[in-house]
Amino acid sequence: MQPPLPLGTVLQTRYRVIQLLGQGGFGRTYLAEDQGRFNEHCAIKEFVPQQGEDHFSSKATQLFQREAAILYQIQHPQIPQFRATFEVEQRLFLVQDYVEGTPYRELLSQRGAFSESEVRQFLQQMLPVLAHIHAKGIIHRDISPDNIILRNRDRMPVLIDFGVVKEVVTRIQLADSTQHATTVGKPGYAPSEQMQTGRAYPSSDLYSLAVTAIVLLTAREPQDLFDDVNLVWHWQHYATVSPGLAQVLNKATSYRPGDRYQSVSEMAQALGSALPGTAAAPTAAPNYAQTASAAPPASQMRTVAVGRPYQVTTAVSPDMPKTRAGTPSVLDDDGGSIWENPVAVAALGIGLALVAGIGGWGVVNALNNQGQAPDTAPEPPEITIEPDPNLTPEPAPSQPQSRPVEYNQRLRVRTGESVTVNGSLRANETINYQVQGQQGQTLTAQIEGEGVLMTVLDPNGNPADDASSRVLGWTGTLASNGQYVVQLSPVEGIENSTYRLTVSLAEPEPEPEPEPEPEPEPEPEPEPELEPEPTASVSEQRVRLPQGQDSILVANSVGPGRIRRYVLNVREGQVLEASVEEATGPVVFNVLMPTGDPIGNANTVRQWEGTAQMGGDYAIDVVSPSSAEFTLRIRVRQ
Repeated sequence: MQPPLPLGTVLQTRYRVIQLLGQGGFGRTYLAEDQGRFNEHCAIKEFVPQQGEDHFSSKATQLFQREAAILYQIQHPQIPQFRATFEVEQRLFLVQDYVEGTPYRELLSQRGAFSESEVRQFLQQMLPVLAHIHAKGIIHRDISPDNIILRNRDRMPVLIDFGVVKEVVTRIQLADSTQHATTVGKPGYAPSEQMQTGRAYPSSDLYSLAVTAIVLLTAREPQDLFDDVNLVWHWQHYATVSPGLAQVLNKATSYRPGDRYQSVSEMAQALGSALPGTAAAPTAAPNYAQTASAAPPASQMRTVAVGRPYQVTTAVSPDMPKTRAGTPSVLDDDGGSIWENPVAVAALGIGLALVAGIGGWGVVNALNNQGQAPDTAPEPPEITIEPDPNLTPEPAPSQPQSRPVEYNQRLRVRTGESVTVNGSLRANETINYQVQGQQGQTLTAQIEGEGVLMTVLDPNGNPADDASSRVLGWTGTLASNGQYVVQLSPVEGIENSTYRLTVSLAEPEPEPEPEPEPEPEPEPEPEPELEPEPTASVSEQRVRLPQGQDSILVANSVGPGRIRRYVLNVREGQVLEASVEEATGPVVFNVLMPTGDPIGNANTVRQWEGTAQMGGDYAIDVVSPSSAEFTLRIRVRQ
């Protein structure tokens, strides 16, 4: 194993190492100055090889780059921003923002146990962070007081150490049957299913967050609080908390995953309902359901963390029904209080009055006929109780509506190609896919999935024709040049939905020329019909260079009929470079101008460099006549 970097070492001619922050079996963390950003502090993590190895295998390098690509997508104010990855002398490094603050582990040692109000605030500030990563199908797996920092500048908790380094080592060990794979997670904080099998769920992160809260409340470690014989927690002897908060933490730390909260939204709602001093008072709780695309139930993928603002919904506790004043009440058949129903109150009053009248009439009649034997018993008068038509039940309070959100995304579709996009929508969202079309071309759009409809709009923003509104599929000839929009919106009443959109453009068929008058000549034999070229499937991905870096590595697979398109913005005069670093087959690429025209000397090449003659979005299409995996390096420099 190589030794730690000496202090003062400069990496990539810009990162100067000034301190070793920590070291473990999977990597090291350094504090460095970014000389390309006015000596701003940053954190550099080094991926340490496995024991017995002096360098990384190509598999390890590929996994590291893929994990880093996931980190690049995270955009949350309480997660350190990923900056870059690079390799120096067979040593892999990852650069992130440095968080100036104090880990909660150190805070606990300095000041002792936290109060209930402080822990409540801590949970309310951390739940949106978990909602953000869970919505992407990402499980952190290593939540503890060591991996949460109280940031100095705004006193907000920041979640660190997404375990890219540790997860990559674990996945390499799993591929080697001769080695015992190391489990990601901290004993005592990680639930049993994660420690024993390596499987993790959203509820696993909620378990670790709840254990962290219990440690903050008690100032004791999980080993002192958990009975591993009877599989129960005994922490309430060491902390004074309200029954509501205790109930939330106990459920979140249940031994069986199915007995815990299954999502951030469930736990947030329970936490909001369990106010101090009440059994379960109703309150508004955030709805942290991040995306229509449901996260996988079990995460056996990357231990790392795209989020949107959460909405507010009203949460009502099932423990005790309450009136508007918050006091217990008698329930009618529908579960509400009969005293809140004016019709029921009126009917009850009329009934009581009639019963009293009948009783009085019976007493008077008995006195008048005392001593006389009636021939027949008097029949009681018929009584009909009708509700007062002037009394109407109060309308139920309307639920707060989420503010509409609309997204725009450019979709690059070339003539003869078919582009497919997978996505998700929530009830308040609309997404507009913008397609550049020309007069006479045929546009075809087809959507798959439940709960999503589309509308095709012309360049003026009007429906393309009478059959293009709120449909699942549309094909039509474009009437003019310009930007057409395929607008997707969810069906009313559906909260979350997923979709698969396929869009293609075809050239117009040439109009047949008028045939000349037939001459007395033998008719030529008809030419054989040519089969149309198959439509290629294009998967498009926008590439953004890491901040402060001029290059990035992307990896994927390609094959016959499949095109991997990488789109990035290049300014006029900048130099664009692309090269196939590694491939398992005959992989080549083409470079397209912002106009969509191919660059002549960048056609079916494995390496290319050129100066941008105009600014805009350049596309790099990676193709292969046979199935193959590849790693492509893209660089933009002045």
